[in-house]
Amino acid sequence: MNWLDDYRSKLKSAAEAVGVVRSGDRVYYAGNAAIPQALVRALAERKDELEDVQVNHVLLVGKDPLSDPEMEGHFRHNSLFVGPADRKAVNEGRGDYVPIFLYQIPRLFRQGIVPLDVAMIQCSPPDEHGFMSFGVETLASIAACQKAKTVIAQVNEKMPRVLGDSFIHVNRVSAIVEFDEPLPKLEPRAATDVEKAIAANVLPLIEPGATLQMGIGGIPDSVWEAIDGNLDLGIHTEMISDGGMRAIQRGVVTGNRKSLHPGKVVLTFALGTEELYDFLDNNPMIEAHPVDYVNDPFIISQNENMVAVNSAIEIDLTGQVCSDSIGPYIYSGFGGQVDFIRGAARSRGGKPVIAVPASAKGGELSRIVPFLKEGAGVVTSRADVHYVVTEHGVANLFGKNLRERAEALIGIADPKFREELEYAAKQRNLLP
Repeated sequence: MNWLDDYRSKLKSAAEAVGVVRSGDRVYYAGNAAIPQALVRALAERKDELEDVQVNHVLLVGKDPLSDPEMEGHFRHNSLFVGPADRKAVNEGRGDYVPIFLYQIPRLFRQGIVPLDVAMIQCSPPDEHGFMSFGVETLASIAACQKAKTVIAQVNEKMPRVLGDSFIHVNRVSAIVEFDEPLPKLEPRAATDVEKAIAANVLPLIEPGATLQMGIGGIPDSVWEAIDGNLDLGIHTEMISDGGMRAIQRGVVTGNRKSLHPGKVVLTFALGTEELYDFLDNNPMIEAHPVDYVNDPFIISQNENMVAVNSAIEIDLTGQVCSDSIGPYIYSGFGGQVDFIRGAARSRGGKPVIAVPASAKGGELSRIVPFLKEGAGVVTSRADVHYVVTEHGVANLFGKNLRERAEALIGIADPKFREELEYAAKQRNLLP
């Protein structure tokens, strides 16, 4: 049977395709902008037929029907990165959270630590050879598809064909659902003055020829916008957004001086506007790879002058970084922060950066604190932290003792909190 006949023989409706899911099954579905929404909706429709189905995923963008309170007992999230869609369910005890470095997620599936019965993915239409691209999220989909007993693919004309190690052949899937719908988008917003000031302080850390990783939000976008000139920068990143795309379009990013994958932008997922998704489509400059390659600290470290810029919820006076919870309230996940902080630290000329506003809640709370909140988790240890950047300056903590760290962090805190931070540091015997 040729691949086209195979493809046609596997065509089903969404309801028919998810009919394979049984009570007690473990299901994986792609996240971010690659959520197979038609399949998830069809699975939610089967609520009354199913019990104790575990759903595994990374960040879910938008509303997820499997998170609704009435789904309790029928579906339970096992979240590898918590987001707005499942945050309430996890914190109310109706779902679970797995703290894990992003690059290790595929290992959970390959080693059977999290066994999978069904994998649900979203793909581009097949090319002339029968290969479908995972499009805007490769991440852990290859590992999930290799180990799941059944693979269901939603084929969407709007999914870009992203190049790299990001394809699955028609013969590897069990059922195909053709359903076209817009991908979830993240519209850029205007940067705040604080974000622009932070970007201005990050900028001197980026040398010509550096390779960059930046996350999502106002600070990364402000850094991208502030970079100008013929710097021959490269990108090796967990995710790309519109800010990175515009830097490529301006010629700021060429990849010509990259020591690994020269001339290529390496990523594992994308989240942004329709313009970004169009830009990724069949673009030879872009290579999507699984997260256990992209985020492996050893691989990251092979990029010379690697600059990794990540954020945090709060940082204590010794340099401990919390970025997945507000006290005991689970807010997000480990993601790739530690992957890239450690990779950049091992890179020749590399700079790991934690960039945060000095305060939160309109200036009511300091993000630099004497102690992390009770119940908060340490995502990035104080031994891993090098540069901390706020709108008030840059603190380099690498090699510093606890007293020097406290002094440096107080120096970049919001001025109105510095006196109480100094007092707290003295109470802890961090300062004389």
